[in-house]
Amino acid sequence: MSSAPEASPFDPAAVDAVVIGASAGGIDALNRLLPGLPEGFGPAVLVVVHVRPDTPSLLPDIFGARCRLRVVEPNDKDEIAPGVIYLAPPGYHMMVERDRSIALSVDPPVRFSRPSVDVLFESAAHVYRETLLGVVLSGANDDGARGALTIRQTGGHCWVQDPATAGATAMPLAAIANGAVHEIMTPDAMAARFSAGIGRTRPGAIR
Repeated sequence: MSSAPEASPFDPAAVDAVVIGASAGGIDALNRLLPGLPEGFGPAVLVVVHVRPDTPSLLPDIFGARCRLRVVEPNDKDEIAPGVIYLAPPGYHMMVERDRSIALSVDPPVRFSRPSVDVLFESAAHVYRETLLGVVLSGANDDGARGALTIRQTGGHCWVQDPATAGATAMPLAAIANGAVHEIMTPDAMAARFSAGIGRTRPGAIR
């Protein structure tokens, strides 16, 4: 297991963005996490799920109907807004630009995937740094492990789904193995942490 520099103590109130990566088995975990995000949740939430590149994704409609927060499939150059869930479009890498806008790319797949969890995590890490929380969920390859380590190395914080609760264990195990992860939790425990308060509450919102 490789070592990673210790990040500053985790300050839940300081989180500006949450990035989430999921693949095989990850939809069940997302169903536990995203609908539980409360009104007034402050951070932006950016999600990559490995989906087929040749068909429209149903996830924005599915989660849009279940979540308290607005759920969108972003366009290139969209400004990242607090309290919005962004789902990467099929066939496009989703990245965070320096001005905190979305960039979509059709560059080659990374770890056989486009969208790639690593691409999102690494770009977000260099923008949000210590105000970023990364979450690695169930999946059948190692996408996300390298990006999670980048989050840790730039001062952010990383959670990973307990492999015992994952439909596919490769993604969480890879992130654990490379020393990227600060906390290992069940999706229900993550949901409870989110409900207890992560990030700055948006003005005028009630938790």
